[in-house]
Amino acid sequence: MTASKTLHTHITDSEIRRHATTGIRQLRDSRTPALRFRFWSSDRTKGSWYIVLNDAWVKVGNYPAIDAKTMQAFLPKILASRSVNGQATSTVSGWHTVGDLLSWYAERMARDRGLSSSRKASAKSAVRCHLQPRLQTLLLADLNHARLDQLLLWPLQEQYALSFVRSVYAILAVAFRQAFTLKLMDVNPMAGFKFGDFVQTRIKPKPARLRRDDLDELLAGLLAIARTDPRDCMLVLMMLCHGTRLGETRVARWKHINLVSRHWFIPAAETKTKHEHTLPLTDQVCALLVHYRARQQARGYAGAYLFPGPAGKPLSAKNAGNVFVRLGQGAWSSHDLRKVARTAWMELGVDYLVGELLLNHTMKELDATYIHTTAEALKRQALETWHAWLDQHGFLALHGGTEPGLVEPISPAPAVCDAPCSRSALPLQGRRFS
Repeated sequence: MTASKTLHTHITDSEIRRHATTGIRQLRDSRTPALRFRFWSSDRTKGSWYIVLNDAWVKVGNYPAIDAKTMQAFLPKILASRSVNGQATSTVSGWHTVGDLLSWYAERMARDRGLSSSRKASAKSAVRCHLQPRLQTLLLADLNHARLDQLLLWPLQEQYALSFVRSVYAILAVAFRQAFTLKLMDVNPMAGFKFGDFVQTRIKPKPARLRRDDLDELLAGLLAIARTDPRDCMLVLMMLCHGTRLGETRVARWKHINLVSRHWFIPAAETKTKHEHTLPLTDQVCALLVHYRARQQARGYAGAYLFPGPAGKPLSAKNAGNVFVRLGQGAWSSHDLRKVARTAWMELGVDYLVGELLLNHTMKELDATYIHTTAEALKRQALETWHAWLDQHGFLALHGGTEPGLVEPISPAPAVCDAPCSRSALPLQGRRFS
């Protein structure tokens, strides 16, 4: 046989290996006439896959990265794609299973500096604990509505809340969309899929577990622990007073607290929306901050963070969460503080947009186009109204009443903070903490 000989056969891995030692140059399969396999002249243990349509040759992958079974499985989708769009890239990755794709996405996500550590952790957990175990061996070519429903969605909804199931599904969809966008796969098997295809039940927002009527009891409880656990007490108060998220509150730095301009600055890198956020500080909160800092220094801590953790770092996400496990006892969570604040602002007459700005929610596209202000004066007015209401329900005792909690000065004592503490406490620098 000559080196240009074409052999018509059923293309399998065993056939490719058998003819690697012969003079056959290419293989054709009568079952799939558009598919060609060509051996490399430099290394006949390897080869290339081609699609031939209207005498036009298009390379779609290499062997053995893509074996015969995978190529045959993907061929119908490639041909369908090219029938719709003649310019389709028609490439096939070396991935055979959904598990291969998820491994790639997990590694890519771990190196993505644009994602917060908490987002990475939750996505990693979803891949490791749910997606990989259930879809690891599912061939990409076999992924369809029925298989996804059978292997993932229906079993998950039996064990977990639908909101969680939807979040797991969203990670899978993003992984496929990202791979398709980067042209690592010619066909996105999940294109056109919607979560509603699998679960018709409407997912309702979680009900608020804190109401304004509950705040008298909550503030009384904080007063009871203010002297023994000032850090935990202050963490709750800062979130209740400003409606901030736990993630951005626990990493707050003293250098971002300015009592001259009376503002708390939150850098973009520490917010969920990746937009920097500025919150007005009321008289009540300023008093709290001054005395809370004095308590820290009296106990030997003069570090950078309002809520210190070990090794000079801020309070970790896990330990911050544990604060609310201890204090809430399952009755309420950190996010319930944000909800009750937002609800109270509405009931106190705070303008809707001002409330959204205080929460640092991403504005709708139309609003962002036409509204170019952070409404600082209106935000301050809203918080002053809110804190005045809180004063009537127990907040006053925490920042300056007749039985002050965090305000009452304490004598110097051995360091009790989680972070290494310095014995040479820094004085308050004027009205700005640093």
